[in-house]
Amino acid sequence: MDHLSFTIETEVEPDEVADLYRRSGISRPFDDIGRLTQMLQHANLMISAREQSRLVGFARALTDFSYCCYVSDLAVDQDYQRQRIGKELLATLQKKLGDTVMICLLSAPEAMSYYPAIGFQKANQAWWIPRKH
Repeated sequence: MDHLSFTIETEVEPDEVADLYRRSGISRPFDDIGRLTQMLQHANLMISAREQSRLVGFARALTDFSYCCYVSDLAVDQDYQRQRIGKELLATLQKKLGDTVMICLLSAPEAMSYYPAIGFQKANQAWWIPRKH
C-alpha cells in the first residue's frame, strides 16, 4: 500500500469513477454518466486511492462535518481488494471528520462481514424507501 496515495478530492471525472465502479463490482449506474455526474457533484466528501494517476479506490460521502456522515460508496478495484485500501479510505475520511461525527452506511449483502472486521457496529434501526429505478 506504500505505492498508493490517498487524497481528499474536490472534483473527480465521472468517466474515471464509472470505470472504477465497473472494475470493483459495486452496483452503481456506471452506464448513466449524467446520473453519475450528479452523484459526484452533490457529494461533499470524496476520498481517492490512486496508484500513480490510476483510480483504484474511492469513497463518496455526504456529511454535515459536525454530527453525521453517510458513506454512499466505497469501491476498490477487484485487482486491489484485500490490501486494506477500503479501510484506509475510511480512515482518511474519519481523520477529516474527527471524533464527533458518526459514520454510517448501507452495506451490500456480500460485504456484510467486511464492516464489523474494520470496526463498524451493526445497526438494526435503519429504514429506507427504495429507489424505483
